[in-house]
Amino acid sequence: MRRITFAIALATASATLAVTAIPIASAAQSRRAEAGMQTLAYGSDRLQQLDYWPGARRDAPLVVFVHGGGWKRGDKRMMHGSAKLRHWQAAGYAVASLNYRLVPDATVEQQAADVASAIAYLKTHGGGLGFDTRRIALVGHSAGAHLVALVGTDPQYFRTAGLAMHDVAGIVPLDGAGYNVPDQMGENERLMGDTYRQAFGTDPARQRALSPTLHAAAPNAPEFLILHVQRDDARRQSEELAAALRRAGTPASVQGFAGRGLRGHRQINQQLGEPDYPATPVVDAFLMRIFAR
Repeated sequence: MRRITFAIALATASATLAVTAIPIASAAQSRRAEAGMQTLAYGSDRLQQLDYWPGARRDAPLVVFVHGGGWKRGDKRMMHGSAKLRHWQAAGYAVASLNYRLVPDATVEQQAADVASAIAYLKTHGGGLGFDTRRIALVGHSAGAHLVALVGTDPQYFRTAGLAMHDVAGIVPLDGAGYNVPDQMGENERLMGDTYRQAFGTDPARQRALSPTLHAAAPNAPEFLILHVQRDDARRQSEELAAALRRAGTPASVQGFAGRGLRGHRQINQQLGEPDYPATPVVDAFLMRIFAR
């Protein structure tokens, strides 16, 4: 497994990326950033909304975040005041955090359609919002990791929204474990069986249709960085997704970090963006490289 260091990526990207240094934002800068936020509707449902923070320049790249919550809970406000938001804004990036309709009132298929629709909305309005619509990264945690991986591998969602797979520059799933749904449901029946059955039902054909690993044949989003903590199911499913993507000719790297169980699962989401958290420079390097193309 190849590790990309922050120093190497910074040297490669510095000639072409508008903002190469990532300073630590002050409390005053964070308050100003929050004040510039807009809440925008990308659909008619009350949950089809996103929060948007402008970047340092009108041609800034955009990082779009999809929250987790077992497909049935969670909120875009999880981004507010987070280390991720402070760090990405200090890098000069524009940031968006999405809500999407939730199970059981909506299906996982509709959730993936919501993610694609939000990206289409952002690209359509990118000129007015002030970011570079050619440089969008899609990041998701937990159930959000599954959703960003699904729209990055199954082209029907982007196609229905009027997008192509290359309309995002890269996909970063954080500690997901639903990339092969039937396999995951069989392994995790005791711990997460009710959550998975509520989201994916009991029809094996539907479970396979919602499995990113089983959609990894081309076309896919241009590149994936798949991160996990030390949970056996997350590690195995992350490695299998990456292997399937590579077989299809899609660049995909996997990296694991310390942390076990639900505590580690929360930690990678809560601490990403903190300068001393080991995943932060790995994501930095990936974003700098894909945005420098």
